[in-house]
Amino acid sequence: MIIVTGATGVLNGATVEQLLQRVSPSDIGVSVRDPRRAQHLADRGVRVRQGSYDDPDALRDSFADAEQVLLVSSSDLSADVVAQHRAAIDAGIDVGTKRILYTSSHGAGVDTPYPPLAIHAATEQHLAASGAAWTALRNGFYGDLDQLLGPWRETGVIAKPADGPFSWVDRRDAAEAAAAILTSDAQPDGPVDLTLTTPITLADFAAAASDLSGRPVERVAVDDNGWIAGEIANGVPEQVARFTLSMFQATRSGHFSHPDPSLSRLLGREPRSIAEQLADQSAQRG
Repeated sequence: MIIVTGATGVLNGATVEQLLQRVSPSDIGVSVRDPRRAQHLADRGVRVRQGSYDDPDALRDSFADAEQVLLVSSSDLSADVVAQHRAAIDAGIDVGTKRILYTSSHGAGVDTPYPPLAIHAATEQHLAASGAAWTALRNGFYGDLDQLLGPWRETGVIAKPADGPFSWVDRRDAAEAAAAILTSDAQPDGPVDLTLTTPITLADFAAAASDLSGRPVERVAVDDNGWIAGEIANGVPEQVARFTLSMFQATRSGHFSHPDPSLSRLLGREPRSIAEQLADQSAQRG
């Protein structure tokens, strides 16, 4: 059985949908904090059990019979996230899981200005020491394009701190790749980078946005301190602004600049381009 955590979230929810196209629902289980939110999966024959990274007993119950467990990285910013990840890995080991997979990040490492990369590195270290077979899905960045780019539709400007090359992947592609690995007879051991074959910059986003909107969209690099001051003036807590700035600083230092063909190979096609992602977002906005 394949057990998926975070299945009521966007990423691993999409992974479960991909798995349902590949294997029987009876071969899939989900471990979720609130089973009521996964009723739509239970109705389709997926095993739904309550589990939380803060409750090892519940995790072990929700992981029972698992041959593979896919762990989503914790989004609880108030918690000791590395400890949560370790507890989830240990629960998988306790029930005899053969392979543990984890949604890590491209560029994971301890020598980085972007704090989540050290968290992912520590989690991968615990996986490596666990004794189980493991795979770290080092996804490129994904998420809300409005948060990344700002109100470019209204302003005609992408005004953010200076950046460097990085990968922005569609969560649907990341989910499809995860499902392909989970159902493969030859699974990668250790980290696998799931990124674009050609990294992009915010200038590339500006060019794609210009083509999509039919009017010029300018990329403006804002001084770090000036950007922080502007974010605070707009009501963003300083700690949050500095956290976001650290991502741009990490792109500038080359932490996300390395391309990899693995995502394309797993998909059997090129990942969705940033132009396609922008177009999809515009269609969703109506």
